[in-house]
Amino acid sequence: MRHISDDERRARLARRHGLAEPLSSVDEATRAMTVLHATEAASVHLALWARVGGVTVADVDEALYDARTLVKQLAMRRTLFVFPRDLLPAAWGSAAARVAEQQRALLAKNVAAAGIAEDPAAWIEAACTAVLDVLGDGTPRTTAELRASVPELEGRVTIGTPEKKWGGEFPIAPRVMTLLGADGRVLRGPNAGHWRLNRPTWVRADHWLDERPEPWPQDKAYAELVRRWLRTFGPGTEGDIVWWLGATKTVVRRALGDLGAVQVSLDGRDPGWVLPDDTEPVEPGQPCAALLPTLDPTVMGWKDRTFYLDPADRPYLFDVNGNAGNTAWWDGRIVGCWVQDDDAVVRVIPRGRLPRGARAALDARAEALTAWLDGTRIVNVYASPQMRGATLT
Repeated sequence: MRHISDDERRARLARRHGLAEPLSSVDEATRAMTVLHATEAASVHLALWARVGGVTVADVDEALYDARTLVKQLAMRRTLFVFPRDLLPAAWGSAAARVAEQQRALLAKNVAAAGIAEDPAAWIEAACTAVLDVLGDGTPRTTAELRASVPELEGRVTIGTPEKKWGGEFPIAPRVMTLLGADGRVLRGPNAGHWRLNRPTWVRADHWLDERPEPWPQDKAYAELVRRWLRTFGPGTEGDIVWWLGATKTVVRRALGDLGAVQVSLDGRDPGWVLPDDTEPVEPGQPCAALLPTLDPTVMGWKDRTFYLDPADRPYLFDVNGNAGNTAWWDGRIVGCWVQDDDAVVRVIPRGRLPRGARAALDARAEALTAWLDGTRIVNVYASPQMRGATLT
């Protein structure tokens, strides 16, 4: 059995994720990463800045909102991602469909509990149809604008109990839009605010894409997502893929079999998997520095992160749910985080003593990012404990 060491895994990561050498375009970088995390709007632009030489905010927005070669889609683990457009049919036939099924059941339960309708399924379909009818004129609309035109979206539902931090009474409109988005019937159109903020408008998929492709059959769809994951993140364990995909072991094992994936051994872990044409050794290159944003796809690619993260650093750089804040990388490892001061200057906060050459290289990346942001301050919902507690001097 082929063995792939942690050193080689880090070399693969640096090369394939555009950290060792810049990639040529936002489309190439997105495809290299399979998808980009988009829960925090700014992370899309910052993840591409980290990988594409000379990229501008306008370049990213052009791909998202004009050329539409990149599309935001709710999918794996009920998370918002930026997908290459050609991968949407696979998402709609697999991970997004799974999320849509879960959201439909939850919404029906909420509608029934709130006494909104005696037939929740019929109410949901009527509400969705009404939204699609309003969007039929081709005008992108925010959720608030849709609520003004669709009476069904005016309702409210109770989630959990009031004494719970996450419980209380909430508008039903966002839940209807979440379902429509997971279904792939609506998509996020132009952002209604600054690029660093998540203020989407909604558009019909058949309008935004000119023609909405049909979702792929489930097995084929899951196999394609796993194939692209292996190309980006392989080798990875079965547990890594199950976690990233938000699916079951049965689904992942079937996909690995359909792909003819090859099992490899890893340092001190369960066996990993690579594609059958990806077994050749990858030699380490020169150490490289990178500053990656909150929820960056590299950081969030694996469930088991010990080959690039000291376990002692995890509580400082990740929240209790495993969500990563801003991270600083050297030679394929996380070595700290980065933050901005009150003047929007980017500073690197290392977790410990840095290897030779790392400090200067990371400071150079921080200076470049400061210039690129040009005074824009990023506010992170998923700021890590070290980001929140960092003292800048």
